[in-house]
Amino acid sequence: MSGHNASRDETRITENTIREEDQAVAHPEHGFNISATQSPNNGSAREDVAHRRSSMSPSRMSSDLGRRPSQQRNVRFSTDLERRIVEESGNTRPGSRGLTIDTSVTNTAVSPVRSPVTSAERGPASPLSPNSALSPTSPQSPDVGRSRSRNRGYSLRRTIFAKNIPTQSDVTSPGAIELGPAVGSQQLPDTSTANNQPPTTGDEKHSEVVRPTITSESSHKDDGSTTYYSDPKDGRHLSMSVSYESWLKRKAACTMFMVRLENAIETVRKAILRIKDIPPTKDGRHIDLDVTHTEDLIDERTGKPYIGNWIRSSRYSFWSFFPRQLFAQFTKLANFYFLIVAILQMIPGLSTTGTFTTLIPLLIFVGISMGKEGFDDWRRYCLDKEENNRLASVLRPGTNLTAAAATGASDTVSVSSDAQDWALIKWQDIKVGDVIRLERDQPVPADIVLLHANGPNGVAYIETMALDGETNLKSKQPCQPVAKVCGTVEDICSNSIHFAVEDPNIDLYKFDGNVIVNAEKLPLTNAEVVYRGSILRNTERALGMVIYTGEECKIRMNANKNPRIKSPSLQAKVNRVVMLIVCLVIILAVACTVAYKYWSQDVERRAWYLEEANVSYGPIFTSFLIMFNTMIPISLYVSMEIVKVVQMLLLNDIDMYDEETDTPLEARTSTINEELGQVSYIFSDKTGTLTNNSMRFRMMSVAGTAWFHDFDLREEAAREGDREKLIHKKRSVKGKKAVPRKSNASDTREVFRPSNVSNALDVSGSMSMGPRKIARSMADRRTTDMLRYILLKPYTLFARKAKLFLLAIALCHTCIPEKDESGNVSFQAASPDELALVMAAQDLGYLVIDRQPNTLTIRTYPNGPEEEPQDEVYEILDVIEFTSTRKRMSVVVRMPDQRICLFCKGADSTLMRLLKRASLAHEKAVEIERRASKRKAAEANQVMRRNSEHQSRKDSGVRSSFSRPSFSRPSFGRPSMTKNRRSSVSGKNVSTLRESIDVWLRDRETDGGLLTREYDDEYYSPRPSAQLSRQSTSFSDSGSSVNEEDQNDLVEEALVVNESAVFERCFQHLNDFATEGLRTLMYGHRFLDNSTYHEWKVAYHEASTSLIDRQAKIEKVGAQIEEQLELTGATAIEDKLQKGVPEAIDKLRRANIKLWMLTGDKRETAINVGHSCRLVKDYSTLVILDHETGDVERSILKMTADISRGSVAHSVVVVDGQTLSIIESDETLRAQFFKLAIMVDSVICCRASPKQKAFLVKSIRLQVKDSVTLAIGDGANDIAMIQEAHVGIGITGKEGLQAARISDYSIAQFRFLLKLLLVHGRWNYIRACKYTLGTFWKEMLFYLTQALYQRWNGYTGTSLYEPWSLSMFNTLFTSLAVIFLGIFTKDLSASTLLAVPELYTKGQRHGGFNIKLYLGWTFMATCEAMIVFFVMYGLFGNVLFTNTGSDLFSAGLLTYTACVIIINTKLQALEVHNKTYLSLIVIVISVGGWFLWNLILSRRYQVKSGNGIYHVLGNFILHSGHDLAFWAVLFVTVVAVVVFEVSVSAIRANIFPTDVDIFQEYEQDLEIRKRFEEAAASELQQGWDHGKKKSSFELAREAAETEAREKQVQELLARPRVMTKTGSGQIETQEIDLTELNSSSRDVSGHATEDEETSMPRRSVEIHEMFSKGFGAIRKGQLK
Repeated sequence: MSGHNASRDETRITENTIREEDQAVAHPEHGFNISATQSPNNGSAREDVAHRRSSMSPSRMSSDLGRRPSQQRNVRFSTDLERRIVEESGNTRPGSRGLTIDTSVTNTAVSPVRSPVTSAERGPASPLSPNSALSPTSPQSPDVGRSRSRNRGYSLRRTIFAKNIPTQSDVTSPGAIELGPAVGSQQLPDTSTANNQPPTTGDEKHSEVVRPTITSESSHKDDGSTTYYSDPKDGRHLSMSVSYESWLKRKAACTMFMVRLENAIETVRKAILRIKDIPPTKDGRHIDLDVTHTEDLIDERTGKPYIGNWIRSSRYSFWSFFPRQLFAQFTKLANFYFLIVAILQMIPGLSTTGTFTTLIPLLIFVGISMGKEGFDDWRRYCLDKEENNRLASVLRPGTNLTAAAATGASDTVSVSSDAQDWALIKWQDIKVGDVIRLERDQPVPADIVLLHANGPNGVAYIETMALDGETNLKSKQPCQPVAKVCGTVEDICSNSIHFAVEDPNIDLYKFDGNVIVNAEKLPLTNAEVVYRGSILRNTERALGMVIYTGEECKIRMNANKNPRIKSPSLQAKVNRVVMLIVCLVIILAVACTVAYKYWSQDVERRAWYLEEANVSYGPIFTSFLIMFNTMIPISLYVSMEIVKVVQMLLLNDIDMYDEETDTPLEARTSTINEELGQVSYIFSDKTGTLTNNSMRFRMMSVAGTAWFHDFDLREEAAREGDREKLIHKKRSVKGKKAVPRKSNASDTREVFRPSNVSNALDVSGSMSMGPRKIARSMADRRTTDMLRYILLKPYTLFARKAKLFLLAIALCHTCIPEKDESGNVSFQAASPDELALVMAAQDLGYLVIDRQPNTLTIRTYPNGPEEEPQDEVYEILDVIEFTSTRKRMSVVVRMPDQRICLFCKGADSTLMRLLKRASLAHEKAVEIERRASKRKAAEANQVMRRNSEHQSRKDSGVRSSFSRPSFSRPSFGRPSMTKNRRSSVSGKNVSTLRESIDVWLRDRETDGGLLTREYDDEYYSPRPSAQLSRQSTSFSDSGSSVNEEDQNDLVEEALVVNESAVFERCFQHLNDFATEGLRTLMYGHRFLDNSTYHEWKVAYHEASTSLIDRQAKIEKVGAQIEEQLELTGATAIEDKLQKGVPEAIDKLRRANIKLWMLTGDKRETAINVGHSCRLVKDYSTLVILDHETGDVERSILKMTADISRGSVAHSVVVVDGQTLSIIESDETLRAQFFKLAIMVDSVICCRASPKQKAFLVKSIRLQVKDSVTLAIGDGANDIAMIQEAHVGIGITGKEGLQAARISDYSIAQFRFLLKLLLVHGRWNYIRACKYTLGTFWKEMLFYLTQALYQRWNGYTGTSLYEPWSLSMFNTLFTSLAVIFLGIFTKDLSASTLLAVPELYTKGQRHGGFNIKLYLGWTFMATCEAMIVFFVMYGLFGNVLFTNTGSDLFSAGLLTYTACVIIINTKLQALEVHNKTYLSLIVIVISVGGWFLWNLILSRRYQVKSGNGIYHVLGNFILHSGHDLAFWAVLFVTVVAVVVFEVSVSAIRANIFPTDVDIFQEYEQDLEIRKRFEEAAASELQQGWDHGKKKSSFELAREAAETEAREKQVQELLARPRVMTKTGSGQIETQEIDLTELNSSSRDVSGHATEDEETSMPRRSVEIHEMFSKGFGAIRKGQLK
């Protein structure tokens, strides 16, 4: 006994000692994964202890650094207290002294001190392993200097203490510690198994999860108990407590169950979504070029054939449709609620309303919703099928194509002489290893590696617009050895080529691979690979071998394969209200149940007829629950689907129809209609969405004068014809009120709405770029004027400089001219910029007609376009190519007069340094930049001052519900508007109101006047373009804007020789061009003597033939001749925007919608387009985030601080794809970036991959609370972001229909977004909100009367209403009212919403439906239910002077009738602003249908239908219908409720008016309404054109004619006449000539003078002719 006590004491001392050591070195800041049962300090304590004790066993510790858990299935601890110390040597390790551990599951994650844990540095080792901090470190070397007894004592001490260390390494048997012999040599393989595994890196520590592990039962036969075995000689047994052991088992079992459940869910998810984890290959995909193979090639990763080339953009498969849709349907809270109620209803004896009355409608509704989704997806499937069935030419040696060509396939693929070797097969049947042939302008069906191309130098030009958005063609060239042996079909068949390519991945900009040709191994890069979605351009034919197919193509890898199911954000709001109503229903049920308890105590036990009628409280509560469950009507969602489908049909608006492409709007879903009215972020592609995919030469600057090139604009104007553009909608003639108004709004319309209502020939209206500077300072001079000037004065210095500049444009390019059969010349160009320049040179009389390897033939018209042309041949000596580092291109040309000239074009910043007078050029450029910066700063200060004024007004209490600080109405505050609203009725001060609205609109449309204001002289060079002070821009017949007498004033010849002035004005022009978003180029030239050229030619030839650093040497030698240049001129090219894009972006910004431009194009292009479409303003602060040139984090933090201080007027962030990748990978930087991105006004992301576009959309969608995102694009690279956004819009553009196919809505033009969002989106949002509120309101009104009636039936659940009528309430009598409310209501007109985009913010603020509004409508319903019930009860149900008052059915009939009338009246008369005959029809049908229903019930009702308690048969016809009290009380009830409604609405509108209230009153004034129509004219033009009524122009013309004729009649009537009798007795009337009197009167009256001109030919007309023709007011019988 004493021995045991001593042993226990020793154990306690040892335990305390170690515990003190642990506590002494514990540091809680060390990062470990901690078990749920342990303190965070313990892990660090153990590690520190290990460090302190490492001297005990250095060799042991070092040998175990890489140790991992072994594959043994048990945790076994062994110690040998008597064994000698054995040293470790080599890779063999004898049994350890002390405790050793060997775990089984390598991925086990356990807890640090008291349980096995995963160490961040040592991998998932047990804490008692030699790797662990607390493992006994028995010395393994005699050099340690410690005695064996010390080691024995230490090991014994730790072993004894181990009994207090709970282990979790085994669930059924946590392990066994044996105090026995040391591990023998036979155990070495088991104990060292883990040594071969690599140590866990620091990156793995985040992925480890702390959880107990289960060991395999096959590895041990334990009975589940945890026992520690002592040395056999001692016979001591140490055991854990049974309770702790059972806790461990339960804990491990629960954890393991959760792990298995998660794994099962993940497995099911992958099975449903068809996600397969495919391991990577060892060294890539190996493909042999073998066109004779017949079997499918095998994918090394799966051991199966490569996947097919079919693609799928539909969201569901047959297997995934039902589980995904059922999940989506029952995440709607109401559906889930109805499912619960339906289950309760099917329990026998609980329901008082039937068994399946909830389940069957629910299943029908869910089925309809699922069917609609399925149909939408089936349409996507059909479009996929259409693409998969396209045809491509695939090499099949010996196949005869005659039949295929005869069937019309030759329209798609030209059949060449070797057609028998090529077969037309469907895209979906193309396989990896197939060789395909591409013809010019054909799309690429799969990812291919080029084998051969027929282009110049074997180059194939590829358009990748659909992949990355770049407009420039990319040159792809096959490896030369491959191209040599793959020129013909025979060569391909006879040569053996082996390709090794990387596994499929999403990187569009990098490719790794190699090819072995004739035993030579060559690299493969992106330059030899063409991806699916690309198009072959400017190349007759190309051959390629397929390397990736179908979903493994790059473009499909970047697509979102499993897009989320979209649901409207309004649904979340409705769900909250549904939860509130569920709580209300439960409260009502509980209250009625409790009330029944008291009623049964007071009444039931005293009523002899209820002695055995007791019902337990459970069924009572359930019956009330079922009774009141219809307060959330199932029709809410059924009718909502009907409403949304009709809304979707109404979206097909004529104003969103594109006549040019014959493309209407197409809606592919109706689920998210209301989301269109809540958008706060738009993510737009650039190419094909904002731009028109075409470049146009727009401006040129030569010799200090800028010229405007508008040939294409004139062609567009000619196509438009003389069609008159309306500025008002067509209206019916209403008496004399059709006279047009003369207001300042009409006078100034041309200034501030240039692109909407001005004539197409007007410069400012026809240019898609900003009109402010170009229209005034430069556009007065057109290139046609310049050509005429050169023709008239060909020998002036300006004419010579201009002709040299045009020649430079025609020569300095790489375009290849092509002639068609009719002799017309077209061009092949690698860049659309070059094509635009060459086409402009052609317009200006320098036509490139032929290009040979060393010559270029130019056709000119020196004597005018009508005279004989002259062809000149220029010898192209050298071409120094454009590169991204040089940023310039040069050609060396021998002129026809044998002079040698160098022409160089490039970026102005580059060429400026190469000019002969570079220092002067730099000085002038700096001066211009300083002026521009000063001007921009002044504009920014003006904007900030205006914003701060608006904000201060807002903060001071002036009412402005618009969220943007820039919108606050100085004269639109509530008090003044109250006066103005009164004045609009009384007719006083109306002009003041109209003028203030006009001024306010003009301020918004012109950005505070900045868009129309001219530059001040202090910010601008004095008259840079020039010379003329005239303002006339009238067009002559020849198309020139300059009259003949002004020709001599076009150019100041003195300016041409002033080099300083020329530099200054040229750089000013370049600055203006760039500000307008034009792509600028500067031209320079230099004439060379023969000796200089030949010296340089030798060096250039040596550099171009060098085998080492060829490109660098070429650039170096090229720079030697590109110096001492003369300034030739500058050009500006417009990346032509789609029609109306700048105005659309301005209005979207006013609607508080932020626009992000995400493009794959380069940064400079993206910024230029941002300027031209007004995404970037003149005064914007542009922050470019580039990881190569600056500290990204510092730039982000600085800009964030500036915006927070309010020192930035308008901010735009520009980020490229590589920088975005870095931001994405750094969590801190990512948070900072998105904080900034949310604060700035716009973001431009360039060089973005499809995945990055989707990442940005998803990030904003998740991070910005209550935001609704919209993505719009037209290419395959936009699919991912379109699917990721709340709303996806596809443009049916030049890039094909890939984006439109998977989008929610597709449109033809970006500008159609305005009406789609601001009008239809807002209407749909308001309609959905009104529908939802109206539905909840009517249910509350109707069923609260039921609840109120329960007091009079003993809370027994008896219904006030007859069951059949009750079941028809939502279906027949109130459904039309809410459905038509949700389909046709319009709170404001389309012109008002487009003229004032700020009204759109109502949806963003959830102003149409929220808890506050719901509670308001519920309050009204509660009050009205009490009015209805108590008026009925007090005046009809509880009185004695009626024969039917005490009848339950009659009381219910009166209440029901009152509710039906009130509901239809409110929802179709009081809540509808745009009342039409439809409202009256709905009321008549619903109310009339209710009375007809009662007539039918009175005749056909069976008593058993109402359980015999309702006196229905004949009641309405014979009793209630004949009772005057019934109709009197009904009238009083309805009038009382309507008066209550109208009173509350009037008080609210006067005390708390909303923006809608104010603008609804503005719309009552015709002139204000016309002003709104002027502001919205461009968006509503097509609809007005198709109207049958008369336009304002026609009305004005008719009014003027009528007025003139009336004056003519009055004049004729006023003439004095003398009556004389003739000889025959007849009386003649002779007019007295009062010409002088008339002329004097006309001089006095100015109006008469104008009208006399029109009435002069009819002066002699007789009065009876006037009467007979009925001119003027005579027709109406108004002549007095």
